[in-house]
Amino acid sequence: MKETTFFQRSEDEMDFMPIIPLNENDSENLTDIEVPKELPVLPLRNTVLFPGVVLPITVGRDKSIKAVNDAYKADKLIGVLAQKDSNIEDPTITDLEDVGTVARIIKMIKMPDGGTTVILQGRRRFKVGVVTADEPYFKAQVVLLQEEEAPKDQDFEAYVSNIKDLAAQIIQLSPNIPSEASIILKNIENPSFLIHFVSSNLNTELHEKQQLLQLHHIKSRADLLMQLLQRELQFAELKNKLTNKTKTELDKQQREYFLQQQLKSIKDELGGDANEREVKEMQKKAEAKKWPVAAKEMFKKGIEKLERMHPSTPDYSVVYNHLDLMLDLPWQDYTDDSYDLKKARKILDHDHYGMDKVKERILEYLAVLKLKGDMKSPILCFVGPPGIGKTSLGRSIANTIGRKYARLSLGGLHDESEIRGHRKTYIGAMPGRILQSIRKVKSSNPVMILDEIDKVGSDFRGDPSSALLEVLDPEQNHTFYDNYLELEYDLSKVLFVATANDINNIQPALRDRLEIIDLSGYAIEEKTEIAKRHLVPKQRDAHGLKDLNFKIGDRILEKIITDYTRESGVRELDRQLASIMRYEAKEYAMKGKLKPSLGNKDIEKILGKPRYSNDIYKVANMPGVAVGLAWTYVGGDILFVETSLSDGKGEMKLTGNLGNVMKESATTALTYLQSNARKYDIDPDVFNKKTLHIHVPEGAVPKDGPSAGVTMMSSIASAITSKKVKPYLAMTGEITLRGQVLPVGGIKEKVLAAKRAGLKEIILCWQNEKDIGEIDSNFIKGLKFHYVKNMSQVLELALA
Repeated sequence: MKETTFFQRSEDEMDFMPIIPLNENDSENLTDIEVPKELPVLPLRNTVLFPGVVLPITVGRDKSIKAVNDAYKADKLIGVLAQKDSNIEDPTITDLEDVGTVARIIKMIKMPDGGTTVILQGRRRFKVGVVTADEPYFKAQVVLLQEEEAPKDQDFEAYVSNIKDLAAQIIQLSPNIPSEASIILKNIENPSFLIHFVSSNLNTELHEKQQLLQLHHIKSRADLLMQLLQRELQFAELKNKLTNKTKTELDKQQREYFLQQQLKSIKDELGGDANEREVKEMQKKAEAKKWPVAAKEMFKKGIEKLERMHPSTPDYSVVYNHLDLMLDLPWQDYTDDSYDLKKARKILDHDHYGMDKVKERILEYLAVLKLKGDMKSPILCFVGPPGIGKTSLGRSIANTIGRKYARLSLGGLHDESEIRGHRKTYIGAMPGRILQSIRKVKSSNPVMILDEIDKVGSDFRGDPSSALLEVLDPEQNHTFYDNYLELEYDLSKVLFVATANDINNIQPALRDRLEIIDLSGYAIEEKTEIAKRHLVPKQRDAHGLKDLNFKIGDRILEKIITDYTRESGVRELDRQLASIMRYEAKEYAMKGKLKPSLGNKDIEKILGKPRYSNDIYKVANMPGVAVGLAWTYVGGDILFVETSLSDGKGEMKLTGNLGNVMKESATTALTYLQSNARKYDIDPDVFNKKTLHIHVPEGAVPKDGPSAGVTMMSSIASAITSKKVKPYLAMTGEITLRGQVLPVGGIKEKVLAAKRAGLKEIILCWQNEKDIGEIDSNFIKGLKFHYVKNMSQVLELALA
């Protein structure tokens, strides 16, 4: 058997491969065979057999195998008919075409899978006459169709030439067809065989091939074949155009892929790809992680996405960082609380002196936690002047109950994203500082200090205090949503402790969520104890004087507190003690020894002359001067109210940077005295002939509030009556036009300020007596309190 090549699309799934004989004499003698009137019929799927064409066919159906075997044993001739529908597994005779090809079985090959492959060569066309048998296979009487001789005119020669050219162009445009096929086409001289061969290899519909087989006139067959070839050529040209268009892009992608594969091979030789190792480590960590179902599901999707991505893509780092955060967050990891209340009390007392109210609240929380086993953490807010230990108290609470400690400074914060985080798609996006702190401490129930919550700002980027509403609401914070994490996180076990200096600066809705605990300033006695227990040892250690024996006595500490500091807290005292330690360190370094104890002269030598003196209240004792008590965000303070009379037209001048409320208090005091002038032996004409000037010193400091009402009244009455206000007397309270004295706030801070200043008597509203009862009696020893209901009582005490 001399075999040649084939001409068809490689992507077509077929059971056959057309072959042509190289010896054309075979094709010329196709009619020189004797065909019996009755032939076994072989149904063909997917193709049509043409005269002269050699075709290998896999036979699988039992009927077909039996037909082929019987024909091969007889005269090796069989009738081949194409199926009308190739999807029919067991066709009947009506499912077959009427016109087919008589074929000669050249060879039979038994295949290992039990099938049979037969090589057929088409001989002559026939038409089915009468079907003589259906079983065991189809048999039919056949009518041979005569082949028309090829015309010798130029017109037909042009057809043949055109068919060869079209076929050659198709071969050239189809990279899957061997180039040798065009050489074979050029060497085919028999026009009829050329048409049959090209028709057999044409990639067209089955019914169109059957139509080519059925056409009797060779010229009509050639004309139809040309039309089909033209269509095939157009398709090949379009396909080639699209291929060329995408070739550049494909080449680039293939180049990148090739380089990436090389890079991967190099990395494998060096110990594997670092990115793959990281992903595997992440998956390993995730297996041991305790987290909610939603978080687990999101991590699974994220890691699958990460595995599909190339590390050089921009989104890789975004997805990686997000998954890294999810792994780092503690989720359901909690530290065990310590429920030993006695030990807790001991730790609190050791770390901080005083502050009994706060300590009691923490112990109550621990007691409930011990009995119930679980409860929502309270949201505490410590309000008080600077330097009294609000922030350090938070760390002490964490140590007491055995929790991790996290601190969040909110001072100057003005971006809502600092609390809730940024969307992870933004460049440089990060989770909010709440989750960052939890990630850092690796516990979902730390003590978290929200420092300076009253100093949160707001601008066009958002209002952080509004974002804190969700964080600090026990009914909501178990589903806190961070924009970066894109999941809900449970903050209900976190013990939030906020600190503030001025509660009025906190947004009302936020203030409503806080459990306010007022922390007032320290008395001199408290400061002395704090200095002895904490500040002096700390500064000795910080300056390398821990092992040296020298003493700072209680009286020296009191002198430092009274003469060199004026504050509610102990920061300035700490700085003064640091100055003393530096001096002592220098003395020891130069002389090699130190005095066993420090005296008053030593303190003045180190710190200079006293900065503050109580003698001012004695020297300033003249008519028209009264001492008032004020509350500031740094604690209590004392202020002078000075009044002078001069000739004029009954005007009143107010200076000292006073606010509207203080100005109204002065007007109220003057009006009250005018209406009760006779009662207090005051000449009513004074108010028409004299100009009254009220001044409150330290004019650069803004002052406001109603508590200076009684002080202004006493100052004006003193100036008009020329009676001095009682020395070492301070007062605070609001007044009305009827002469009533009303209560004011900040009593503890004001009383301690009076004590620090060396004052001895204080006038208060009778309703403030309860506030005095809350102050430790040891801290107000030596102070005398006068509780009044009206201005008559005030003037009797002040101008006595």
